[in-house]
Amino acid sequence: MEKLFHLKENGTDVKTEIIAGLSTFMTMAYIIALNPNLLTGFDVGSALWNGVFLATCIASAIGMFVMAFVANKPFAMAPGMGLNSFFAVVVANIAALTGMSYVASFQSALVIILVEGVVFVVLSALSIREKIVDAIPLGVRLGIAPAIGLMLMNIGFGSNAGIYSETGGPFYAMRDFFGALTPSVAKTSMGSGYGAMVLTVVTMFLGLFAILILDHKGVRGSVLLGMLVASVIYWAGSALFLGTNPFASLATASFLPPFGDMAETTLFKFNFSGFISIGWFTAITLIITFCMIDMFDTIGTLVGTASRAGMVDKDGKMPNMKEALLADAVGTVAGACTGTSTVTTFVESAAGVEAGGRTGLTALTTGILFLLCMFIAPVAALIPAAATSAALIYVGILMLSGLKNVNFEDKAQVVPVALMLIAMPVSGSIGHAIGIGLITYTVLKVFTGKAKDVSVLTYVISALFLIKFFLVA
Repeated sequence: MEKLFHLKENGTDVKTEIIAGLSTFMTMAYIIALNPNLLTGFDVGSALWNGVFLATCIASAIGMFVMAFVANKPFAMAPGMGLNSFFAVVVANIAALTGMSYVASFQSALVIILVEGVVFVVLSALSIREKIVDAIPLGVRLGIAPAIGLMLMNIGFGSNAGIYSETGGPFYAMRDFFGALTPSVAKTSMGSGYGAMVLTVVTMFLGLFAILILDHKGVRGSVLLGMLVASVIYWAGSALFLGTNPFASLATASFLPPFGDMAETTLFKFNFSGFISIGWFTAITLIITFCMIDMFDTIGTLVGTASRAGMVDKDGKMPNMKEALLADAVGTVAGACTGTSTVTTFVESAAGVEAGGRTGLTALTTGILFLLCMFIAPVAALIPAAATSAALIYVGILMLSGLKNVNFEDKAQVVPVALMLIAMPVSGSIGHAIGIGLITYTVLKVFTGKAKDVSVLTYVISALFLIKFFLVA
């Protein structure tokens, strides 16, 4: 292990890395079931759902193995949230435009992901993506980690733990529980879901306090242990107060991977004729859109998480960035070939980094767990969303510390950072927030007589984002 991952050089050990990998896995395991739900319209149990489920596990693991052995970084990958929703919309539009079945349209859209992945492999190999990273001004770069922190907190308090009931949903902790004027209003709006919401909020905060206390006492793996504490609290609360058995799903769960369904629906099932039928302009526009969102989501996650872990130099640059970006590109190609949307570096990697993960052994651990989930997915599904929320909120709070490096006297730094802090949690897109930051930085420099401070590549990227926002949004 030492020869492969240089553990001592990175100030870590095998135990710490494995715990970090477990921590990352537990915060992002939700994607294993959520991704096929989103991409198939919640058609759980169908051949397509089963194919996407396996593709999610396999493509994510492949990307993480490349991250581990080529880049030696602790970052985890999976089909990106936001990108998968966009992919599902594209599939539905292709079906409506061409009259093809949803499966055939899905296979047509996979061609877009394949082209995107191949483009990224070439750009990464030629170090062009690395040059794009270097073109991001230091001020914008400093704001990425705190903005990601706010986005993590927003996910933790919001979309990660939604409650449904007979009155609708999803209901979220910050909007529908804390946002209600009185408990009576919350009870009325949430109906029978109010009890589950109370349990979710209690679990979330007790889990957060457990992590904080364990961390204060210097306990290794405080994030992982805190999540386990939160899980036990939620399971006990479900049984005692909601009258439900949190383990009931195991009785009818299947532990055999549906490889036959994957071979039938998604494995190397590229529908090139269907792809061509949508028209070249539409196809090229879609490819460019996917490329831009994925590129800056990945760059933002890598830069922000690496900054938090102290894995960057004085100029905010991360060693082996080229290799990390290549791993991300390989993951996307693997996703297209197995049958899922764009695979990208996950912001939940911050949980593993906070647990002490510093090398590829963390990514390797998470990747192995993703593969095992092909057989034990029902067990992974037992971890409640409220427990992962506690970890995301904790890590988000810690990432806010990056604001201390921002020069608040320099408007060219503080204004882009301030806008990114708002844009990232609101839009849910790291890439879009970086785009807003870059545009703002460029405009401020130009109109304050410092246009020469802006690199040519920054001008080009800012212009591309303007086109993306106003012409192909």
